[in-house]
Amino acid sequence: MRIGELAQRTGVTTRALRFYEAQGLLAARRSANGYREYDEDDLHLVKEIQTLQTIGLSLDETRPFVDCLRSGHETGDSCASSIEVYRRKLEEADALLARLGGIRAELAAKLAGALTRQAPDPCVVPESPRP
Repeated sequence: MRIGELAQRTGVTTRALRFYEAQGLLAARRSANGYREYDEDDLHLVKEIQTLQTIGLSLDETRPFVDCLRSGHETGDSCASSIEVYRRKLEEADALLARLGGIRAELAAKLAGALTRQAPDPCVVPESPRP
């Protein structure tokens, strides 16, 4: 299939596919007339990249999964290097969740304190005189 068909079937722009190729993630074969040619393996590879980016992996972090697929594995996460990326990303997500939990607790404490100090009447801020 040509680049336009691969783009249509994956929902990725042709520009993105060329970028994947420039980054070494996708290898296009060239036909006699110079057109890029792709097969079903390339389709699977692009879908794998898309799925991984959807769950928060950067394009560079998808490389071990691509390499795993290219080495003949049925899935991109069958290799130790891919599993290590999952572990690292999970640790990052846990750290973010912990940080967000701390922020939430601080906000809840600030709100509780503000509510206890709130005047019975709404605050009225006097307008400043206009020059």
